[in-house]
Amino acid sequence: MADLQNQRVAVYLDFDNIVMSWYDRVHGRNAYSRDRQRIAEDSSAPDVAERLAAARIDVGAIIDYAASFGTLVLTRAYADWSSPVNADYRSQLVARAVDLVQLFPAAAYAKNGADIRLAVDTVEDMFRLPDLTHVVIVAGDSDYVPLAQRCKRLGRFVVGVGVAGSTAKSLAAACDQFDAYDALPGITRPAPGKTDAAAPRARKRSKDPGADLLERALRLEGDKADDAQWQHASEVKSLIKRLDPAFSEKALGHKSFTEFVKAHPTVADVDESSNIVLIRLASDRR
Repeated sequence: MADLQNQRVAVYLDFDNIVMSWYDRVHGRNAYSRDRQRIAEDSSAPDVAERLAAARIDVGAIIDYAASFGTLVLTRAYADWSSPVNADYRSQLVARAVDLVQLFPAAAYAKNGADIRLAVDTVEDMFRLPDLTHVVIVAGDSDYVPLAQRCKRLGRFVVGVGVAGSTAKSLAAACDQFDAYDALPGITRPAPGKTDAAAPRARKRSKDPGADLLERALRLEGDKADDAQWQHASEVKSLIKRLDPAFSEKALGHKSFTEFVKAHPTVADVDESSNIVLIRLASDRR
């Protein structure tokens, strides 16, 4: 198993791309293009706000997924943050220590240049930070194919994340690993053929934040292998600490991490038959 303690991850989000792509995934092909003018004029109008809320991106799911590969050393999101649609995410992104890179569209019909700026920054970071092991590119544009190829040539493991149906096959092929945003833990896929009624909602979570965190960690590890596979409790705890550095089982009233896990039998199974404590996602959660 890879030594996650020595894996260092950089994350780059083409935020406009992922927001628009998910909006189209939820409301139908080219929905964002059709609604763009109304969104720009008044994103707070009840019907517009409802459609935006239905297609809201779960930033936490993306960051948590990236953290499952190792320690996050930098995370950048590229967009026009003066846009009301993007501005609504600023506090959520800043809370996750994401650097917001401001882009200014050249014209209403022009691209904002995210692909160029993101690519330049990524290559610069790889030379500036030679200990980077993983590069996570959150986008779906085929313009990022040369970047993914360059990162691989420079010895980095490249992970791509994009919206199903809006990602170029060439980009997925250029990455070492590519996963759909739709399939990340905590994301519910919109039902086929539906629009507003199929708005994605985060998986219903327990009122216990510790249980939510434990389940997400187990699902992230399970996605790499098999949900039914037993995992070392210490490795799961390490992942939880990367997902939430403030996590402490003692602060939640438990003497040990094993006791914390055993307090959530509906989330995890525990095997203490050997000297090494093993845990896995509970059978009814798989």
